[in-house]
Amino acid sequence: MASSWVPDMDPASDFSLANIPFGIISTTADPAPHAAVAIGSFVLDLKVLSANVDLSQIFPGIDGLAEAFSQPTLNAFAQMGRAVHRRVRSALQDLLSKKTAHPAVLRDNAALRSQALLPQSAVRMHLPMAIGDYTDFYAGYHHAYAVGVMFRGPENALQPNYLHLPVGYHGRASSVVVSGTPIRRPVGQILPDPAAEPKRPVTAPSRKLDIELELGCFIARGNHMGDAIPVGDAEEHIFGYVLLNDWSARDVQTWEYVPLGPFNGKNFATTISPWVVLADALEPFRTRGIENATELQGYLKEPREERVFDVRLEVDLTTAEGTTTTIGRTSSRHLIWSFPQMIAHHTLGGCPLRPGDLLGSGTISGPGGVDERGSLLEMTENGKKEVQLAGMDARTFLKDGDTITLRGFCGEEGARVGFGECRGKIYSAVQR
Repeated sequence: MASSWVPDMDPASDFSLANIPFGIISTTADPAPHAAVAIGSFVLDLKVLSANVDLSQIFPGIDGLAEAFSQPTLNAFAQMGRAVHRRVRSALQDLLSKKTAHPAVLRDNAALRSQALLPQSAVRMHLPMAIGDYTDFYAGYHHAYAVGVMFRGPENALQPNYLHLPVGYHGRASSVVVSGTPIRRPVGQILPDPAAEPKRPVTAPSRKLDIELELGCFIARGNHMGDAIPVGDAEEHIFGYVLLNDWSARDVQTWEYVPLGPFNGKNFATTISPWVVLADALEPFRTRGIENATELQGYLKEPREERVFDVRLEVDLTTAEGTTTTIGRTSSRHLIWSFPQMIAHHTLGGCPLRPGDLLGSGTISGPGGVDERGSLLEMTENGKKEVQLAGMDARTFLKDGDTITLRGFCGEEGARVGFGECRGKIYSAVQR
């Protein structure tokens, strides 16, 4: 990968020239949300670029980009399809390269650089997509097994269907928020004494507020109602990926989830990282997922073995006092189902997906010890053990004032493909 002319390129930056993720920003000069890409510690404002440059020079044969880049979400750009995303990303990589074929457009144009190339600290990030629907899957094998053992024992840890289909549930799109948005501790029905008879729930703030370390996938192009997306075609329907924290109130969830699954225990907030890493940027980091020895139905059989990505994932917990501890490290290679398989299953019965729809992988945990797990539920065995933090502090579940930050990246220094931060701080519940 060539090097960039953009100043102060930190080799450890998530946003190398190998990446070029897309997001939605607003600026002091233009408070209306619009498209940009991240490069190093800067953003390239695509709306400003479009207003000052003949885009046909840079993106020949692609119509409608100026209008798409001025929209408050990336939906219009996503809908153009993966072939267009690939060409636009490649052209932007050239434009930002030291050896660009168009030096006069931006590299050697100081006036335009001062308007279009802005420090990330000077812009506000927004939700990158208008999310019509959100579906959360349960594809992290080690998480599913560990939680199953916790509640049902090792003999019945996985439900009979788990290795036959990607299990999922429909989440709440209206509470998906961008990184940095405050998270209010939810209030719900909880059961203080599960062993007591009769059951006497109370309505109170959750006492077991948790995280879920996930990868999120945005849909680029959907399908017509009644049609299914074949697993071999599903990649063409993917726009890109984000980090995703599906905050969970475990005590609310435990009381409510039988018989229809999660509801108020999860619908209060889901945080995503603001930059969408395009699908093509992750292609060099494909790897084999967890082996599934079960004979799959034909519609779930993928044409290639390297079905998932090796994204290195980390979870930080920062206390109200400002002390930060990395409490989890794992990789997205620990998924047993791929996103194309999730898409094929989601649409099997004819369910229409739409541009901007969000799919979550489910909690990603590794096969090792406590520090490879993607939820406090696993780390603490549902509150039986404490996670030790720096400064002699400890947690079973989250306290008010805690901040959780997810990070993820692939590749080596100088050519990292990363997601930036997915961050949320917990605030006290509103009593009802």
